[in-house]
Amino acid sequence: MKNARKILLVTLSALVIGAVFPYANYALDKTYEQLKLIVDVMELIKDNYVDPIDPQKLVYGAAKGMVAELDDFSQFMEPDVYARVKSDTEGEFGGIGIRVDVKDGWLTVVTPLPGTPAWKAQMMPGDKIIKIEGVSTRDMIIDDAIKKLRGRPGTQVKITTAREPEDKNAEWVTKDLTLTRELIKTENVKWRMLGDKIGYIRIVEFTGHVTENVEKALAELKGKGMESLVIDLRYNPGGLLAAAVDISKLFMNDNKMIVYTKGRKPENYQEFRANGRAPFETLPLVILINRYSASASEIVAGAMQDNKRAVIVGERSFGKASVQSMIPLSDKSALRLTIAKYYTPSGKSIQHDANSEHGGITPDIAVKVPLETEKKLLQQGEEIYYPGKDEKDEKKKDLVRDEVLERAEELLKARAVLSNLQPGK
Repeated sequence: MKNARKILLVTLSALVIGAVFPYANYALDKTYEQLKLIVDVMELIKDNYVDPIDPQKLVYGAAKGMVAELDDFSQFMEPDVYARVKSDTEGEFGGIGIRVDVKDGWLTVVTPLPGTPAWKAQMMPGDKIIKIEGVSTRDMIIDDAIKKLRGRPGTQVKITTAREPEDKNAEWVTKDLTLTRELIKTENVKWRMLGDKIGYIRIVEFTGHVTENVEKALAELKGKGMESLVIDLRYNPGGLLAAAVDISKLFMNDNKMIVYTKGRKPENYQEFRANGRAPFETLPLVILINRYSASASEIVAGAMQDNKRAVIVGERSFGKASVQSMIPLSDKSALRLTIAKYYTPSGKSIQHDANSEHGGITPDIAVKVPLETEKKLLQQGEEIYYPGKDEKDEKKKDLVRDEVLERAEELLKARAVLSNLQPGK
């Protein structure tokens, strides 16, 4: 009798819940109906496909397909890919030496690393890698692509690249390359003094220890008489959010907003602010960006621009500013899911919107660099060694002006001159 009462109460409760929350009940039924479709497709494949198929492959394929409908940065990772992502923190690996991102559905070179196989093969920023080992990279998950490019040093990988021509009406130029993987060691910060007491720091990528290296660079440049600074974020694909925030704190204080995140859920709203006294809060500053500056680079540039802390010079940046959460799953696979977007202190979304063409950081002073000049600048700005030739002579050949850097220097020189003016005296 007691059991009958319990069953009756549960049934009545379910009916009441269904009556009070009809939409929730409908949504639940709809979800089960949609899941049933996936199960039906799996069963049909298992029973009727011409060759035997591993059910696990079908499950992973379904998961990848669902996530692929979202954006370029959300992704389902099989256990081996997730394990590599977790362990990939030491800054050296076997590969071809490029930083990549996804643009318009294609794996796109952000920049080759100097001296690496990709550099020697003259791969350039903006090149699209359209095939790896004969397989199209169209809509390929970026971690899957990186996994295919990396491998044991000494092994080879075949890729096909496509390069945009100078003539926008011409077809893209494709090229087949066979590259031998090498041990790649990354360098995230470079610095030197320019003329007129102007310091120069190039941040290559916001990876581990980058804040320490920037602090080291600032200390060394200050010791050499630095009175103003250029930070070069061109070709910087981003990296760690914490690094972008910490570097911004070197130049801003008074609880100023650096960046904030906002998603569909209230808990995804998070603010990142400066705190305490910034050691270089009054140092005159210019930041350089271009269309390959992404993610953490855009956070720093946006924070400096909105807080009127620096002048931004160059081209509009890439527009990659979505927040991904890594969610481990029961079988050691994982879901990387976009849960929020980054916004600059003034509320501008950094994320590029293909429909509205909004997003990215728009420079205060725009300087457009021709593609051919860009290529030469990228090459002459690095330490390139030519066996059997005199390095100094090679570096003198075909040098081109870096108009973006020159404009930054002019601004800082003008500021120094103007600050010495004494109107009315």
